[in-house]
Amino acid sequence: VCSSDLIEVRAEMVANVLVVDVVAGDSINVGDQLLLLESMKMEIPVFAEVSGTIEHVGVSVGEVIQEGDLLIRIESK
Repeated sequence: VCSSDLIEVRAEMVANVLVVDVVAGDSINVGDQLLLLESMKMEIPVFAEVSGTIEHVGVSVGEVIQEGDLLIRIESK
């Protein structure tokens, strides 16, 4: 039996999705870039805070996200 937790990465503000760097099934490490967002003409990289596997990607390039939207779900190791 594998002990793991699902970690949800949620939007902290309204933003546009510029780049999605991961897909479901990807293995990631702490510090890996997951997304690149744009808000108020500033680029905002979103980095992994845990190591694990991408379980779900809830956004796509060009999408406008709202505060609290689910961006990515990670199955942590």
